[in-house]
Amino acid sequence: MTDQFDFATEYAPAPESTDHIQIEDQYSLFINGEFVKPESGKYFSTHNPATGEKLSEVAKADSADVDKAVKAARKAYDSTWSKMKPKERGKYIFRISRMLQERSREFAVIETMDGGKPIRESRDVDIPLASAHFFYYAGWADKLEYAFPGRKARPLGVAGQIIPWNFPLLMAAWKLAPALACGNTVVLKPAETTPLTAMKLAELIQEADLPPGVVNIVTGAGKTGSEIVSHPDINKVAFTGSTAVGKMIQKALAGSQKKYTLELGGKAAHIIFDDAAINQAVEGIINGIFFNQGHVCCAGSRLYVQEGVAEEVMSKLKHRMDTLIVGSPLDKNTDIGAINSKMQLDKIKELVQSGKDEGGIIYQPDCNLPKNGYFYKPTLISNVSQSHRVVQEEIFGPVLPIQTFRTIDEVIEKANNTPYGLSGGVWTDKGAKIFKITQKIRAGIMWANTFNKFDPASPFGGYKESGMGREGGLHGLYPYVELI
Repeated sequence: MTDQFDFATEYAPAPESTDHIQIEDQYSLFINGEFVKPESGKYFSTHNPATGEKLSEVAKADSADVDKAVKAARKAYDSTWSKMKPKERGKYIFRISRMLQERSREFAVIETMDGGKPIRESRDVDIPLASAHFFYYAGWADKLEYAFPGRKARPLGVAGQIIPWNFPLLMAAWKLAPALACGNTVVLKPAETTPLTAMKLAELIQEADLPPGVVNIVTGAGKTGSEIVSHPDINKVAFTGSTAVGKMIQKALAGSQKKYTLELGGKAAHIIFDDAAINQAVEGIINGIFFNQGHVCCAGSRLYVQEGVAEEVMSKLKHRMDTLIVGSPLDKNTDIGAINSKMQLDKIKELVQSGKDEGGIIYQPDCNLPKNGYFYKPTLISNVSQSHRVVQEEIFGPVLPIQTFRTIDEVIEKANNTPYGLSGGVWTDKGAKIFKITQKIRAGIMWANTFNKFDPASPFGGYKESGMGREGGLHGLYPYVELI
C-alpha cells in the first residue's frame, strides 16, 4: 500500500474579484495628514508583476519632501502625540487595527496585485497579522510602566522607518505600531515596487483622524531612504531589507547618536531528523521555502535531512512539489505567485545557474508558467556542498538546496556555517534534540515541528549579518524608548 496518490484533477479557475478595488491613477506624498505633491513634481510607475500592467503612479520624494515630512513629524511629536495620554494613543492604534479588519478584502487584493503574492496568503496571513500587530501594541500604549518595571519609558522623538517589498503592509504594521504606542511620530518609506498598500494605509490613517503629522509616508527609491537615514532631526532608524543596504545604513549612522534596528537577510537551516513525522515535515518544508515565492527573509532556504530518511524525504518532497500550482496570484488555487520584479527574477536565475555550474542537480516540476509577468518554477537543488553559492547566499526565491547529515553535531556545525543568523527549524520526535538544536544554533528564531509561524507577541530578529534589535512582543518596545 502506498501513501502517494496521483491526482489528475484540474482545478477550475477561482479568481478573486477586483471590481471593488479603487486604485487612484496617481498617489502623492502623505505629509502632515494630507496628500501633497512632491516638490520635484516627479512620479514613478508601479506595476503588477503577474501581468506587467501599470497600476498607478506614485510620487518620488526628494530631500525637500523628506525634510517637510520630518518637520511635520517633529511638530506633531512636540505639540500633540508625546503629550497625549497613553490611553488615548492606544485608542487611535486600536482604531487602525479595526479599520484594517473591516477593509481586509480590499487591502488583500491590492497587496496581491502590487506585490505578486497569492491572494490566499494576503487574505489569510498578511492582512490579519498586520491588524493583529496594531491591536497588540494598542494594548501596550498605557502599560509601558509594566513593560519596564522600576524604569520610566520616554519616547525618542521622530522615527524614520524603511520597509521592504516582500510583506509591504505587514512590515508597515511591525514598524508603525510599537513606535506609535511608545509615543513617537513616524516618517515611513515603503519599497518602490510595492507602495500601494502603504498609500491605502495613509487613507485609512486619515479616516481614523490620527493627529496630522503623527504618521507621514514618503515614497521613492533608495535615495529617498538615504535622505531619511541622514536627516539630522531623525532620532531612530528602523530598516528591514538586504544585508548590503543594512551595512551602508550602519556606516552612515556611526557616531550619530541615533538609535537603529536592522532586520536583514537570512539563510535558515531547516533540519529533518530520522525520527520526524515525515509527511508533516514535508509540508513544513514546502511552507518554509515556497511561502510568498520564497520572498521571506526567514525562509527555510537550506534543507538538511538525516541520511536514514533522505531518500524518503526527497521522494515525497518531489511528489508534493509536483502538485503545486504556479499561476495568477489572484486565483485562490494558486500556491506560488509572481516574482516581485524582473531584477529579482534575474537574480534567482543567476544563482540557480551557479548551482548547476558547481555540480548541483536541479529538480523542477513539469508545470506551465504564465506567458506574461515574472514567474519561476519551484526548484530543488541536490548534490551541493557548504561552499556552493546557493547554500551560502540568500536567493530570496522558490529555490531549495538540500544536503544530508549523519549526527546532530554535524548538522549544528553546518547550520552555523553561514554569515546569517535569522531563523531555523527542526523536525524531530525528541524534545532533547529540539532543546540542543535551539541552544546551539545561532539564530534569532527557531521553530520546532512547524515553520513560518508568526505572532505579534513574539520577538523577531537575528544575529550576525541578519541584523540587530528585535521587533514584535515586549522586546519590540525597547528600540522606541529611552529608559530613565
